[in-house]
Amino acid sequence: MSAISRHATAPSRSGRRPVFDPGRATRPSSASDDAQARILADLQAAARERTLRGADAALRQRVQAVKTYQQQRLEASYADFLADRRHARAVRFFIDELHSPQDPVQRHTQIASIVPTLVRTFPREMVDTVAALAAWHALSESLDTGLGRHLHAGTITPQRYASAWRAEGRIADRQRQVELMLDIGRRLDRHARDPLLMGSLRLMRGPALFAGLGSLQHFLESGFDAFAAMRGAERLLAAIEQREQALVVALSGIEEDGWTRP
Repeated sequence: MSAISRHATAPSRSGRRPVFDPGRATRPSSASDDAQARILADLQAAARERTLRGADAALRQRVQAVKTYQQQRLEASYADFLADRRHARAVRFFIDELHSPQDPVQRHTQIASIVPTLVRTFPREMVDTVAALAAWHALSESLDTGLGRHLHAGTITPQRYASAWRAEGRIADRQRQVELMLDIGRRLDRHARDPLLMGSLRLMRGPALFAGLGSLQHFLESGFDAFAAMRGAERLLAAIEQREQALVVALSGIEEDGWTRP
């Protein structure tokens, strides 16, 4: 068992490939109700974090600096993949869409205002991907707010960032954040290999725009196209898992014996 697994248990993974049923998204079900409730709850949680920061200009500035620093860190950590034509587009999708310093307010507002329509309109596999995205954003917004609270004004350095990370704690949430990012990547990779699902997404462009889901449609198409162009995400996702988990271990001060150092 790894050092970090003593502190956080990762969610179970399923290797089974989902079967696409075009009619399933339109049929009422407890699963659809659950997805709808989870998406709304996570979007509301993310909105609360933004509202909290909106009432505190200093905190908002520090969190913005955290987001910028984290995006720059990712660009440095994955410079090798950015230099590789096969993987560059997918890496840019992760960095620009998931880790942008700009809040995805428009996309979140669209989703929150018409979640029932989204659940009815999009295939279930895509709804589950949106749910994973909402969960990741809710957790990430909370973690970024926490980092901002433990930082003082000024330039963020690796040392100051590490100190704020350890002061915030939340090792299990950090591991969960990595797992959610990997889950989104695995879903997009799986969808990109499914011609029926890809075709269904293209056909949804008109109805999605009509329903006010243009930003979400763009996000999904960008992710699908980036992963389809990669022709297999195994190498990239394995690197993300190894590098991000190693970062959690290093920044959390977890030693090989499993104890957390001050």
